[in-house]
Amino acid sequence: MKGNVVGGVGYLIDGAKLLSHPSLRLFVFIPLTINIVIFASLISIGLSYLTDWMDQALAWVPDWLSFIEWILWPLVGLTLSLMTGYLFTAVALIIASPFNGLLAEKAEELVTGKEVPALEGLGAALLMVPRGIVRELAKLMYYLPMAAFVLLVTFIPVLNTVAPLLWFLLGAWMMSIQFVDYPMDNHQLSFGDVKEAVRSRRLSSMGFGGAVALCTGIPIVNFFVVPAAVVGATLLWCKELDR
Repeated sequence: MKGNVVGGVGYLIDGAKLLSHPSLRLFVFIPLTINIVIFASLISIGLSYLTDWMDQALAWVPDWLSFIEWILWPLVGLTLSLMTGYLFTAVALIIASPFNGLLAEKAEELVTGKEVPALEGLGAALLMVPRGIVRELAKLMYYLPMAAFVLLVTFIPVLNTVAPLLWFLLGAWMMSIQFVDYPMDNHQLSFGDVKEAVRSRRLSSMGFGGAVALCTGIPIVNFFVVPAAVVGATLLWCKELDR
């Protein structure tokens, strides 16, 4: 497998550092605001349901097995964090996809010094909302069958011990595809091209996607991870995938 896992993680870090660049600030603001509103709402709802579900589940546990509560909470929390991280992010991305495309365009122009013949201005981004939603739904449809399989494994005794790892690997793969799609879509490349490009540098892509997947499950950090990931994926595209 080609690429570098550590280098892939570095693209997300470098993307976060570029968010404060004067030429990107305006294009960061809208997706960041959308992300904060959606994540804050979904996290508060999700935590209330998780607490109720765990209380009901533990009510069936005999007193002599009460010690497993300390095992179940971290395991369930990690699994749900990885499982829902992509879904929560997908909701935010469906709404903010045109603005993320515009951010990727401006980031690529900043990095390469060359004009990208794609969206121009917020007005054009608004006109691209229907197309962006269709593209996001295509990625979601690609994700759901794999997520259904891992979800099935999650409820199978013994096998479910590997569920957190499977959710993480699936999240890493999908996050790399999800965000690399923005700069590639600006060049009118198909979703099939995106998957092929990510496969061609699998280690770098998984390193990048894994870092994003982990960050989506961390409160507060997940507010900022989307714009950082858009810029980071653009760096990955410019330096490794655009061949």
